[in-house]
Amino acid sequence: MRAPRAYQTEAIVLKRIKLGEADRILTFYTPDLGKLRAVAKGVRRPKSKLGGHVELLTHSLIMLARGRNLDIVTQSQTINGFLVLKDDLWRLSRGLYALELVDSFTAERIENRPIFDLLLSTLHWLCQAGDGNIILRYFELQLLNYLGYRPQLQQCVSCNLPLQPIDNFFSSSRGGVLCPECAGKDPARCTLTLNSLKVLRLWQSCDCATASRVKINSQLSSELEQLMREYIKYLLEREVKSAAWLDRLKKEKL
Repeated sequence: MRAPRAYQTEAIVLKRIKLGEADRILTFYTPDLGKLRAVAKGVRRPKSKLGGHVELLTHSLIMLARGRNLDIVTQSQTINGFLVLKDDLWRLSRGLYALELVDSFTAERIENRPIFDLLLSTLHWLCQAGDGNIILRYFELQLLNYLGYRPQLQQCVSCNLPLQPIDNFFSSSRGGVLCPECAGKDPARCTLTLNSLKVLRLWQSCDCATASRVKINSQLSSELEQLMREYIKYLLEREVKSAAWLDRLKKEKL
């Protein structure tokens, strides 16, 4: 049975690329189709009806027609434009970071409903949260879990013994924690303090509402950010571009 020529789906706009004089290639993340790319014809013209419905950080209901190479966006209606994110530079930068992670880690047309739900709820939480850094760390941990990269935080990834309540070490290449006795097996490991381990374990197993209530100081926040960034860099084999913008905003704030 042939697939229908036209179909409809919810979508979060992850990425936009200019095409010709008036078109764009849009990358969406959808609940049932995973990541997909489609052409929005004439969307860059001032009178385009698609316009604001397919901006970055927008949750929309879109209608598409199947094309030879890329499908074509024929209609779009905004469900949530997340204007709170777009009107605040800090919130915007964090939202774009979440989009880039999803785009970087996922392949096209592979359904993963939990990732769609996670991204959508993260954008909602970033609109509300006082500390967006906590929301991002929670998002990173949960995203890695749904992708199959859940870090081992309960036992040493080398000797498999339960971790003692002391400072340990995190190994990106081994995907988890090394005890002090096994730490020498990875020269690139970084120190993982007991407080960081406790927070990561909680965030790995709780919901976002619980995660957002955790109180952490700036030192612990920086340690957790650096650890997650190094792990993500190892998995992607490159830096996350939008992380540099977050760093620049942070320096300007100091």
